[in-house]
Amino acid sequence: MLYEIPHVKQIPGEPQRRWFVDDEFDLMLWLDTQQQVLGFQLAYDKNQDQHALTWHLAQGFSHDRIDDGENRPGRYKGTPILLPNGLLHSHRLLERFRAASQGLEPALVEFICAKIQSYVLPTP
Repeated sequence: MLYEIPHVKQIPGEPQRRWFVDDEFDLMLWLDTQQQVLGFQLAYDKNQDQHALTWHLAQGFSHDRIDDGENRPGRYKGTPILLPNGLLHSHRLLERFRAASQGLEPALVEFICAKIQSYVLPTP
């Protein structure tokens, strides 16, 4: 079940951040001064083929595979990066997110679930 990390570093001049984690998900939120969601990133499948669904009010959606930088034989671990990967099994993600988010504010859960449901594959 997702729980909030307290005392997340806030950067002056940038939107407020909130961060939630569990074994399967990382959820990062960006909020305006009225606590409205400006964007979020939901990273999932943390222990296997990790992906992230990102939504920003101004930019819309992206869905990416996360390259954790580990697969570099003979070299130091690299910085994790996002690589484009449009395929999203939204029904499966939605089901798993709802189960993991039982402790979060209901309005926040519904907002994110609605965004997951509205995700459309980008056209090439």
